[in-house]
Amino acid sequence: MAATFAGKVVLVTGGSSGIGKACALVFARQGAKVVIADVNPEKGEETIRTIKEGNGEAIFIKTDVSKATEVQALIKKIIYTYGALNCAVNNAGIQGISTSTVACTEENWDRVININLKGVWLCMKYEIPHMREQGGGAIVNMSSVAGLMASCLPRFPAYTASKHAVIGLTKIAALEYAKAGIRINALCPGCIDTPMLESNVQQHFDKDWVTNRVPSGRLGSPTEVAEAAVWLCSEAASFVTGNVMVVDGGSIL
Repeated sequence: MAATFAGKVVLVTGGSSGIGKACALVFARQGAKVVIADVNPEKGEETIRTIKEGNGEAIFIKTDVSKATEVQALIKKIIYTYGALNCAVNNAGIQGISTSTVACTEENWDRVININLKGVWLCMKYEIPHMREQGGGAIVNMSSVAGLMASCLPRFPAYTASKHAVIGLTKIAALEYAKAGIRINALCPGCIDTPMLESNVQQHFDKDWVTNRVPSGRLGSPTEVAEAAVWLCSEAASFVTGNVMVVDGGSIL
């Protein structure tokens, strides 16, 4: 595989597991210097070790993306360490508690919105100024098919609202910074074989119910989503911004 991102610095939030981990691994294989930001140091360091075993370069920075001071410190440390930030995958997110809209607690609502939506906004707030200074960059914000259709994940009102909002936020930011050479796109994964989906299967849904919703007849892999994120950040997608890319095996057709 060609080292498409050789010399590039890439940030992946929520990079300790699932789709975020897959993104970090694929970027590293393509030559990027990868920064993993997550609240889980143990799993984050596991990902770092995997990257280094493959002769890649990566560092871990413990970060709660819902806190402005931590996100600001994260970006400052990236610039101090590498002198640039070329791409970012704002992937950190949680699902929250399964509940109806009426039964959803304020605590659950605030936690999900703060991480999934405010976290994406804070990341862009501090990523974009550095990208402008260096003449451009690429950002991928992680939404979900639940950000396009509420029926994709019933009984998760805060999650569904947050993922719809990420799409709107992505579009307005893409519009604002297109002329600055910063491309900003959203990814909407469907039923992907991740720890989050496994938790759903164990607690809320039957696995056959999940798989039967996918016309392709199987769950997607985190790497398949990661490849889409890498493409959106690559020069191959140089005229793509404000796009909402669905990676779901045909689930919302």
